[in-house]
Amino acid sequence: MKSKTLAAWLAFLGGPFGLHRFYLHGARDWLAWLLPVPTLLGAYGVLRMASLGQDDVASWLLVPVLGFTVAGCCLAAIVYGLKKPEDWNARFNPAAEPEDPAGRTRWATVWAIVLSLMIGAAVLMTSIAMSFQAYFENQVEEGRKISE
Repeated sequence: MKSKTLAAWLAFLGGPFGLHRFYLHGARDWLAWLLPVPTLLGAYGVLRMASLGQDDVASWLLVPVLGFTVAGCCLAAIVYGLKKPEDWNARFNPAAEPEDPAGRTRWATVWAIVLSLMIGAAVLMTSIAMSFQAYFENQVEEGRKISE
């Protein structure tokens, strides 16, 4: 039986590494194996930014990749948590009754949704703001070079 609450928490906490996909779809899910790639690329961008600063072009290209991956996984947690029990059990527990407890929404599910919404929105907005700021600063600097 696949628990909706556990899937939501796995998407929120371990989603960037594909844990929720492994839980729901098994080890043959190709997307679960691909999710760590943008996560690690984005983490590399964060390390570059910490050591080289915000002026590093590779950093401001890679950091939003991590942010969008985290935000996407938070969105998956929200979608899982808000799914009706009948729909959840029909999709992930086809042998179970439509009202089986595995698909029910509990307080732990609600907290996964709330935290996913808060963290996901903050990460998404921060990623967008950082990438646009770095892009426009780079464009201004290039414009100054041309005008000199």
